[in-house]
Amino acid sequence: MLFSSTVFLFYFLPVVLLIYFLSPRVLKNSILLVASLFFYAWGEPRFVLIMLASIVMNYVFGLLVDRYRYEAKPLKWTMVAMIIGNLGMLGVFKYASFFVENVNSVMGFSLNDPEIPLPLGISFFTFQAMSYVIDVYRQDGRLQRNIFDLALYVSFFPQLIAGPIVRYQTVADEIVDRRETVDDFVNGVQRFVIGLGKKMILANSCGYVADQVFSQSPGDLSTTLAWIGIIAYSLQIYFDFSGYSDMAIGLGRMFGFHFLENFNYPYISKSVSEFWRRWHISLGSWFRDYVYIPLGGNRSGSYRTYRNLTIVWLLTGVWHGASWTFIAWGLYYGIFIMLERAFLGKWLATWPAWLAHAFTLFVVVVGWVFFRADNFEYALGYLQVMFGLHGGDLFNQTAYFYLVQYGVVLLLAMIAATPIPKYVVARFLKHELNTERPALAVSAGVARATYVLFIFAISISYVVSSTFNPFIYFRF
Repeated sequence: MLFSSTVFLFYFLPVVLLIYFLSPRVLKNSILLVASLFFYAWGEPRFVLIMLASIVMNYVFGLLVDRYRYEAKPLKWTMVAMIIGNLGMLGVFKYASFFVENVNSVMGFSLNDPEIPLPLGISFFTFQAMSYVIDVYRQDGRLQRNIFDLALYVSFFPQLIAGPIVRYQTVADEIVDRRETVDDFVNGVQRFVIGLGKKMILANSCGYVADQVFSQSPGDLSTTLAWIGIIAYSLQIYFDFSGYSDMAIGLGRMFGFHFLENFNYPYISKSVSEFWRRWHISLGSWFRDYVYIPLGGNRSGSYRTYRNLTIVWLLTGVWHGASWTFIAWGLYYGIFIMLERAFLGKWLATWPAWLAHAFTLFVVVVGWVFFRADNFEYALGYLQVMFGLHGGDLFNQTAYFYLVQYGVVLLLAMIAATPIPKYVVARFLKHELNTERPALAVSAGVARATYVLFIFAISISYVVSSTFNPFIYFRF
């Protein structure tokens, strides 16, 4: 079920909210669990069994960790089994076909492709379940003996399909005891509407341009059109994913949960390292805390630091998808992160801010080509066109058409990807809490409500008139 669908907006969410707030507190977690399982089962009920198996498996591992906490050997093997069990499940469903394809190609075998369907959000709920067991192991989070509460943590519908990856320790207390407030609910609604607007108004508009450009052969593109296409995709993926995160955070607030932020204006970064501190924050911090630091981080000399960074960025690419283009994308960023640690970061710090910013945007936009392309051949061909190495046109009528028809939308999206709109709105609404001038405060409140309702109305018009438009990160 999509957040940006009429079924969710006009049926599922209102019914769940109504039942939730009319029910006694003792039933609220049960209502959210049933609603979450229904949400996930919508369209592909069989995948619920995979998620339930993951929940039961990690519930048992959590109990074993607590039982063997002071017995080194059993505890060690419990954690090894937990890692193998979770990554094995993820590997079977996400990477089996990729493995068979490459074995056949390299070894000359003719193994049959198992064609195992990919359960939605399996990468997200697997990482969440693993973080629960690891947090219990580290004593960063309490053991959850109620399997239904653990199931709610893993399956909670706002962040189930595409994150953010919520740490168990972040919501452990709120699962057991939380208080919903009017302020939280209102702020949650506003955050949800902003996210819906990002998706329907900006991401889908930019996505249309990107899809049209990337549907063409690189040989048919001009250099300008290739840049238009990848800039459009860069904006699409940001507004698509940050929009989903906004909606997830907003929905969580409506029900009394407080998720951490997942994006912080990544396109204003002045280095690649900074970009990744601002982009998909929950995934970056997961790999940092559960992979990079346990490997030794940067505490054991340069060689091991670079080795650890290589492992982390290789895994980051693999996590995103079973394709060599994703692996190349992950290693591409790993190389720049390592260069910045070695010397490039010091250089960037001495550059003018605009130049460091331009360099970072250039690196990021070029990297998105590997993320968007279906294969290496297309990615390399597309890059050749971007840099004028294809022997074709620099500019053509098609590029002119997209600049005229969609230039304003792309420009608005570029501005919206910066803190400027937030700053302008904050300045305009700064009088909302002015107790000395009540009339001004009321006017500011009315302006805020009008602003949110306007975005909601425009977004709904897109929802009603559009076809199926899933979020990009659904496939991860």
